[in-house]
This record gives sequence, C-alpha cells and structure tokens, in this order.
Amino acid sequence: MAWLDDPALIAERRAALGAPHIAPLEIWREGLVGAGHTVPHFDPFDGGIDARLLLLLETPGPGPDRTRFVSRDNPSGTARNLRRYLDVAGIARRATVPWNCVPWIVHAPGARNRALRRTEIAEGLATLPDLLAKLPGVRVCILAGRVAAGAEALIEEARPDVSVITMPHPSPANVCTSPDVSQRIESALLAARNALIK
Repeated sequence: MAWLDDPALIAERRAALGAPHIAPLEIWREGLVGAGHTVPHFDPFDGGIDARLLLLLETPGPGPDRTRFVSRDNPSGTARNLRRYLDVAGIARRATVPWNCVPWIVHAPGARNRALRRTEIAEGLATLPDLLAKLPGVRVCILAGRVAAGAEALIEEARPDVSVITMPHPSPANVCTSPDVSQRIESALLAARNALIK
C-alpha cells in the first residue's frame, strides 16, 4: 500500500469512517475533539471495534496540517517499522487497532517532536478505560514504549481479561540503538500472535 501522503488515499479512508466497524470509535474520538483536542482518525482499514489486538503507541508525531489517521501507512519511519514488524509476526491487519496513549497532537504546528509532559500523559491515560469499553473483542494489548508501558496497571484493572505485553517503541531512533531492540519487538509481537490464536 502506498504511504498515506496521497490525497486520494486520504479521501478513500475518509469515505470509510462511517463503516460499522469504525463509526463507534469515531464517535468516541469526536468527543475528544469536542473537548478541544486535535485527534487523528482511526484507520478504517484496521479492525476497529472488531479488533482483537490493541496496539498502543505514545502520541501522534508532528506532521502536516491535514486530515490524519493513526495508521501503519503513515509516511513516517515509525509507521514503516511497525508495518514491517506486524507483517513479520503474521498478525492480520483486521485483527488490530493502533492508537496512542496520549491520542491528541501535542506539538505546535511546524514544531519538532518533544517529550510528553506528565500532565499530558496522565490526561491521555485517563481516556483508555473508555476506549477499552468500545473494544469488546480485544484479547491482547501491546504497549510500545516507555509512556505506553505506564498504562499497564490501568489496563489490567479496566480489562483483566486482556493480556498485556510490553515492547520497545518502533521509532527509527529507538530501533537503531541496538539489535536487541528489534529482537524484543519481534518477540513481543510473536507472543501477541500466539495469544490471539489460543
């Protein structure tokens, strides 16, 4: 699939946001937007409410001011790595729903990536129980990166039926630090796949 920097691909996804598997999540997202946040859309090419694997990253990165999606097809190194690792693990796209612990864009337009503040993290994590309630089929939650790892206790309390697996964040800067990082990501996603087929 081409990267999501093509207006035709963006239009195709926008047209699918009312699909039954994605509309309930989009309604929930609109509540966050109504509270004053800039929140990318869920990707309707993923599993939506039918997903069995919730993949939590940290926060949307800086990018162009246009319609955005939380998607493995985004034109970023993190998305490219994530897509590759998911393909290697053999996890079907419709089994997944990627999202962010802090789901809104915190970067000023044109600004570079920055570390999240504690208050931003706390506010973002507070949205997760409501999201989990919209994903009844989720059986596994992958927490990617340090910020996401902080959601483990909250998820276990909100959804004790969900297996929680942590892994390093798949950003290029992180993956390049050591071969061990790639191995840990691959191991985590293989464990997730195995948990889904039990």
